[in-house]
Amino acid sequence: MKVWRFTQSGAEREYGNTWHYHKEIEFILVEQGIHEIQTPNQVYSLKAGDVMLIGSSQLHRGRKISDKDLVYIVLHIDLQPYFDPAMMRYYRDFLEIFHPLEALNYIFQENEQVKKEIARIITDTHDEVMGTKKGYEIAVSMHIKHLLLMLLRHDNRDLLTTHGNVDGDADIIRSLVVYVDEHLTEKIDMGEVSRIAGMSYSYFSKYFKKKMGTSFIDYVNQKRISKAERLLVTEKRSVNEIAESVGIGNMAHFYELFKRFNGCTPKQYLHKMNVSDSKFE
Repeated sequence: MKVWRFTQSGAEREYGNTWHYHKEIEFILVEQGIHEIQTPNQVYSLKAGDVMLIGSSQLHRGRKISDKDLVYIVLHIDLQPYFDPAMMRYYRDFLEIFHPLEALNYIFQENEQVKKEIARIITDTHDEVMGTKKGYEIAVSMHIKHLLLMLLRHDNRDLLTTHGNVDGDADIIRSLVVYVDEHLTEKIDMGEVSRIAGMSYSYFSKYFKKKMGTSFIDYVNQKRISKAERLLVTEKRSVNEIAESVGIGNMAHFYELFKRFNGCTPKQYLHKMNVSDSKFE
């Protein structure tokens, strides 16, 4: 977990080609001024008191609006350490398999009281980290869990609805998620993964879908294409190189998967993100 308070002065700023991402989820609280945040899905204009959530490895960029000073707090959270036994039944819901956590920003737009409470928690977390009083680590852990609880309890659209418990399988689920993340550049064989899980091939296939809500193959493909999206936007590599770097050697298959998950081709995706498509020339 990391938290910072930033102050930007001077003239209004342009985006430039400043797309970036990080493994941690991110909360932003604007205390003064106007902060415009752009994601692949939406543009947010945040004013004093506004809060925003950005998902893990979510592409985003921001800029200062107007000549007035911009002051805001950024809170980065690696969720893994906070999924203790009490939290594990909700582990799958925060993996962003079906919905990016960005989709939960509707909560802050529709519920003023929740937005104020989240803003207070972010501020208190910042103050605890900066103050480093005895036991501040415990206080920060409590604040982070409170943030997650607020999201769960006030998700009226059920984007975080749990359909199957994973609490009894915590170690298996964790190890599978980590294994996929660490081997995306390689061929991932479900037979090998089922052996790692200590299950037969046929049982593992049913087990994974029951616990995660999607097939293992679809889960891996989604992770591959999500990584490809980020590399397309942030790195000067050819599409062929990017496809190979996410473990897809067949270009026809890569384009097919990319269009399935994005509804557009890689070139169209870059155009949507206002990024040069020179890698196609």
